[in-house]
Amino acid sequence: MFIKLIIVASLCALTSLASHLGRAVFHDGIRPIMPEYYQGRMKRAEMTSVAFGLSAGFVVSVGFAFTLSSNLLNPWLLFLPTDVLGVLAPKSWLAAVLGAGWGIGVTAFFGALNTLFKLLPINMLDALGALSSPVIAGFALFPVLAIFSQFGWKKGVVALALELIARQLAELNIITVGGTPIYAEALEMFIGVLMLVSFAVAKDLGAKKDDTGENIFEANTKRIFNSLPLLMVIGGLVALISNMKWFAGSEVDFQLLSQIYSTGNKGQLMSVAVADFVRGLAFLPLIVTTSLTSGVYGIVGLTFVYPVGYWLAPALFGEGFFGHIMAFVLGALTILAEVSALRLVGMGLEKFPSIREASDNIRTSMNSVLEIALLIGSAMAALNMNPAGVEGQNWLAFAIFVSLYMINETLGRPIIRLASSPLAAIVTGILVNIFYLIHLM
Repeated sequence: MFIKLIIVASLCALTSLASHLGRAVFHDGIRPIMPEYYQGRMKRAEMTSVAFGLSAGFVVSVGFAFTLSSNLLNPWLLFLPTDVLGVLAPKSWLAAVLGAGWGIGVTAFFGALNTLFKLLPINMLDALGALSSPVIAGFALFPVLAIFSQFGWKKGVVALALELIARQLAELNIITVGGTPIYAEALEMFIGVLMLVSFAVAKDLGAKKDDTGENIFEANTKRIFNSLPLLMVIGGLVALISNMKWFAGSEVDFQLLSQIYSTGNKGQLMSVAVADFVRGLAFLPLIVTTSLTSGVYGIVGLTFVYPVGYWLAPALFGEGFFGHIMAFVLGALTILAEVSALRLVGMGLEKFPSIREASDNIRTSMNSVLEIALLIGSAMAALNMNPAGVEGQNWLAFAIFVSLYMINETLGRPIIRLASSPLAAIVTGILVNIFYLIHLM
């Protein structure tokens, strides 16, 4: 636990410092505003207010809900607050101290909370394992929804048919790589994304291309490149805490990684990594364009450091101390490669506007699919919330869960749907324990 506190504190100190210096932030909405701050046109108090307003809701909803349900730290919980603390602090050393304090406090708090939950008569943490069951199966269909949105129902139907056929061929081991089975969801996603990108590129190939000035991003690219030492250390630490099974970086992987770590079954790890990699590709245009127009990079880069940490490093170098060291090195090198290719990627996106449009549709589709998958998974988790030795489904827990979910919907969704289902499942677990203790269950 002490080592965990030291590493997380160091990471949060550096992310807070990066925000203070205007070099990198996690929130995509804050990044375009940062030049106003670091160029002196916006006062510190005003920038702090903007950063807090944009981040607070995500910290309370997504950050807390994902960590409570998975027992894994996440970037919304760690890095959105350090975005705020960095611009709040008037001095660099104070920014680092505040960031370190947040890292230590939040890690210790959730560690104690997890221990407390394990002492409850109804082990809600085990039940929450069911939350992840529909996530990858549902998530693999997001390219189809994106194709329907951008290219119409005919191409969408073709993509859906090919995805489902590919899935079953992989499931039956008819399609393999050198005799090694391919995970069905990984192949399904690959086929769908390949078709989406093909449709987008084909649409742009015959279009007239406007030449943009090659030096439009030059100054901002140089500014980000000058930030590389700090960014590489941050990237290395993010890959390290992912590798050490303390951290989940995305809405795709948080519950799946929790289940894999608790059961020791690594069979799905490659599928999770593929899903995370595809998610990174979907966010690439947004992060690249906001970085090049602001001179401020993403705290976790293009998010590829997540699967590099938890999947690539152990796959190449195994687990243990050497694997941890190599995870840090690979994470730092990933950031170096991303920043080195930043301007080239930006120029490519300028030439293929349909790719940028596709990335918007992908993000929307991902959110829609994950909302449904997490709703179903959370309902399944509620049904499994029984005392030890009791079989069957807990319909009282299901009724409580549905009530909480619908209350949030009726009140206009103060908690976004992506977080409301896991949070409702957690509150349900607490309430059924109370019912059990007062002998109403």
